[in-house]
Amino acid sequence: MGLEEDIEEIEDEIANTPYNKSTEAHIGRLKSKLAEKKEKLENQQSGSGGGGGYSVEKHGDATVALVGFPSVGKSSMLNSLTNAESETGSYEFTTLDVNPGMLSHRGANIQMLDVPGLIEGAASGRGDGKQVLAVVRNADLIVFVLSVFEIEQYDRLREELYDINIRVDREPPRVTVRPKIKDGIKITSSTEQDLDEETISDVLRDQGYVNADLNLQENVTIDRLIDGLMENREYIPSITCVNKVDLIEPSYKETVDEQLRERDLDPEEVTFISAEKEKGLDALKDRIWGNLDLIRIYMDKPGRGIDWEEPLVIERGSTVGEAVEKLGGEMEERFRFARVSGPSATHDEQQVGEGHVLEDEDVLKLILRR
Repeated sequence: MGLEEDIEEIEDEIANTPYNKSTEAHIGRLKSKLAEKKEKLENQQSGSGGGGGYSVEKHGDATVALVGFPSVGKSSMLNSLTNAESETGSYEFTTLDVNPGMLSHRGANIQMLDVPGLIEGAASGRGDGKQVLAVVRNADLIVFVLSVFEIEQYDRLREELYDINIRVDREPPRVTVRPKIKDGIKITSSTEQDLDEETISDVLRDQGYVNADLNLQENVTIDRLIDGLMENREYIPSITCVNKVDLIEPSYKETVDEQLRERDLDPEEVTFISAEKEKGLDALKDRIWGNLDLIRIYMDKPGRGIDWEEPLVIERGSTVGEAVEKLGGEMEERFRFARVSGPSATHDEQQVGEGHVLEDEDVLKLILRR
């Protein structure tokens, strides 16, 4: 029996086993074996170059993936947001390749990827799904694009991403495992666990840990425990936009809001747009910017003054040292100290070192060695 058949058999057994306290350990081991076999299959396929795939080089300050099923309007949206020219049409599967465009907003250059419309079963390979989803794994933000008439698509999209090890809007599990040479498995926890130690130990052994120290800093489920032990998970934030709102009556909006709430989506945090009519796109740009958690640093350049037009865009929480690293060149070697004015400074032109944490719209002046 091949790996794909093994995976299907385990998935069937999990689906047909009722979950309760007495079956918890058994299901845990099944899920652990499933994760191991899926990873093995993924490695085999990538090693053999299976399927070709889509390759998009990352450019700009951040990368955003537009994820949706066919004909929800991703191509029209990309064309309206960026300088891209993605083919559009009212039929399914218009986009057959990953199409990038560059969104310029608040001084940042944000790469937008219009990926081919997903279909149900994409994670298992239908419709080039695995290759498409592999592109999504490299994004800094996922934008779920839904049709106003098919809000239920959101459930299937999240499932497809989960099946290819993308964890949307989740933090990595606070799980630390340290292999050792002898003395078996030792489990320590900073909080009470619902899982018993035998189940946790079985999962570790299934993942190849015979001697190891495991530290848990959260109350883990089986799924979170397995995720914490695997290295091929991606944790990516998301936002949701609902397209084609120009096609509904105002009274239908209440129905849409209720469907969103059923999926734990706050209608106030969902962006409603009409890509074709170019409505709601400014709000979407602002929401993309806000969720990428970027900040703008205005450079005070010797002899030229402050460049207010093209800020240096870096991640929130970045230090002066990380800003210098992004600037590149010989600045890292020649750096002496910096002067900062703005929100992060206690006074104008405060002298700081590499460890100083910058804030949005700071003015940064580098003092370099000659």
